[in-house]
Amino acid sequence: MNKESKELIKVETKEKKFHKFIEIIKKKWLINGSKTILLVAIIIGIFFAINIFMESLELTPIDFSQEQLFTLTQESKDKVRYIGENVKIYFIEYSEDDTVIDLAKQYGKVNPNIEVEVIKASERPDIAQKYEISTGTTGIIVECGEKFKVLSPSDLVTYDYSTYETISVAEEKLTSAITSVATTDIPKVYFLTGYSNLSLSNGLQYLDMYLQNEVNDVETVDILTTGKVPDDCDTLVIVMPSKDFDELATNSIIDYINRGGNILWFQAATAQKLDTPNINKVLDVYGIKPFDVGIIMETDADKMLSDMPDYILPDVQSTEVTQKLQNSEGLILLDATKINTAEDEVLTERKVEKTELLKTGDEAFFRTNFYVMSDEHQEGEEQASFTVGQMMTKTLADANEETGEQAKTSKLIIFGEAYFISDVPLSQNSQDPAIRYRQNKDVVLNSIAYLSNREEDIVARKSTGIVTYTATETENNIIVAIIFTVPCIIIVAGAVVWFIRRRKK
Repeated sequence: MNKESKELIKVETKEKKFHKFIEIIKKKWLINGSKTILLVAIIIGIFFAINIFMESLELTPIDFSQEQLFTLTQESKDKVRYIGENVKIYFIEYSEDDTVIDLAKQYGKVNPNIEVEVIKASERPDIAQKYEISTGTTGIIVECGEKFKVLSPSDLVTYDYSTYETISVAEEKLTSAITSVATTDIPKVYFLTGYSNLSLSNGLQYLDMYLQNEVNDVETVDILTTGKVPDDCDTLVIVMPSKDFDELATNSIIDYINRGGNILWFQAATAQKLDTPNINKVLDVYGIKPFDVGIIMETDADKMLSDMPDYILPDVQSTEVTQKLQNSEGLILLDATKINTAEDEVLTERKVEKTELLKTGDEAFFRTNFYVMSDEHQEGEEQASFTVGQMMTKTLADANEETGEQAKTSKLIIFGEAYFISDVPLSQNSQDPAIRYRQNKDVVLNSIAYLSNREEDIVARKSTGIVTYTATETENNIIVAIIFTVPCIIIVAGAVVWFIRRRKK
């Protein structure tokens, strides 16, 4: 007997055994009513047992949402993985099956030091008294030793009043709360006020929210009031100055630079020449030349947005600041200007090193005549690959091998555009703020992380999305039918079949 014949006999034998098993079920179980009921009860019991067992495993849920809203991102895992202190997350008056609970439990799988507990205020008077929580109040307490942070359900979502979307920020808020209570070193970020039309409360509200989620202590500074840049400033942010600095601000910022302070600067393009000698004086410390009047236009369709040559998609360079964004969607810059630096000899003399972060395509051009309506390159317009994002590192004191002292430096990260990190809508057809498109928010968050010496926070973050869904009346009826009506029909049909066979017997 050959091998094929043996395999065929094995298959036929298995089929006979299966058919024999089915016949036994039909004759000995389904014909007898009591045994049928017992069989159904056994099947239901097995079903519940499997469900209880699977629930006890607390497996990470399978997330089919496009933006992976219900599972932790790798960046959140990396931020909490090495926390050595015990962190407790108390969900007060929450339901055990809440999706936020499932999300929070995933932190514990990354780091066993993070524990999640769902409690009732009436059952834990110690927690209720400590945080002054009344019975029936819903909230989240993230606790580590004596440090704690309180979150309300409303903190986990934000609402876009222009698109009427409810946007989940649960992961960002939970990760921020965990890291903030578990760390003693929180970067201090100051936004310079008094010289720009954009502020954290006007035009940069989304940026303010994203910064808070990244565990930054964010404040504003009015140098005319304080007299200087605060000593605890890790990063000074300057957004689109619309007028020149006064002498006090100029001297204070230069003094901050000489102390080793770092600056993040967003410069908007201008349509007219502004007289800003003091701003130019500050930028000259890093070898940045005064900005020219004009905007950058792209000619490559792959480097512009929807046939709009002034909405450019710059090439992300491989640097410490931008390395996580190279394989991402990239950025969108709106009416950017070019960044000009001093000659290499001058930079060397001033001990300044430049690092290009963002560049345009090779065929981009710089338009200074705004009366030209054509999107095509015109004769006389400068055409080249322009730098629109750059880092300047100024060495203030060299390293000393004998004493072990490291070099003292001051860094400037500057972008030739400001609206891409603002709440300004990207177009008239969409009310979504520019900062939420592509990786726009990431470049500013990663820049601040780098300037604040928190390289571990340089990541590509997931986008948030709509998390609420309300079914229509028709859809709701279909859902109810699937859940309740269909099983009832199956049960009734089974009972009818059993009754007919019973009579035939």
